[in-house]
Amino acid sequence: MAASSALFRPTAATTLNVTRPRFMAVTPRSSLKIPTDHLNYQFKSFKSKTASDRAARLLCTSNPASASSSTTFHGLCYVVGDNIDTDQIIPAEYLTLVPSNPEEYKKLGSYAMCGLPSSYETRFVDPEEFTSKFTIIIAGDNFGCGSSREHAPVALGAAGTAAVVAESYARIFFRNSVATGEVYPFESEGRLCDECKTGDVVTIELGQNKLINHTSGKEYTLKPIGDAGPVIEAGGIFDYARKAGMMPTRVA
Repeated sequence: MAASSALFRPTAATTLNVTRPRFMAVTPRSSLKIPTDHLNYQFKSFKSKTASDRAARLLCTSNPASASSSTTFHGLCYVVGDNIDTDQIIPAEYLTLVPSNPEEYKKLGSYAMCGLPSSYETRFVDPEEFTSKFTIIIAGDNFGCGSSREHAPVALGAAGTAAVVAESYARIFFRNSVATGEVYPFESEGRLCDECKTGDVVTIELGQNKLINHTSGKEYTLKPIGDAGPVIEAGGIFDYARKAGMMPTRVA
């Protein structure tokens, strides 16, 4: 099911200020409604400070001094097809790893996308490595289908993935991506997986809702991510709710 049917329904284009690290305070967004009785309240942000710092280095701003500077993601892309399920993103045998443990979170990253079939000759994470050289995943239809495991976006985030661009998502993967704050799940207007190749250099400009493939010289329109953006920037639904004053601040 497409992400547009998710709790965080994309609305107008959202421009984010990334002149601060992800783990610092963000401006509350009163328009975001988070139902306290929803099942997504079981999730929390697993991203460690080290991983957050690494993700911050993947972000570029065209004008850091401006309060309305647009967020961009830049790097190599990894291209997959339709119906990439959670067993391919992170096989069930690795679900015993606990993301809140920094060492086990790191291990999760090394197994990201290791369940892909042998037809994918290029590995997402090289042997003996914990993170991927691919910053952005480009996928086809129904990305993240299968089980409801939140380990799927967590493993991608642990591997250093900044964003996924898919034609459509399984609803639970989109929701888990927002709730954990691990990756930005963008929707494309068309099948970018047929237009791009693994290893292409790409840039996502969040404020302009577009993806630029520098290798091919083509630009593509992305659907606005809307109110999901500030939640992911804050580090997940719980961190956003605390910083927006929707729930008590965690006591150390």
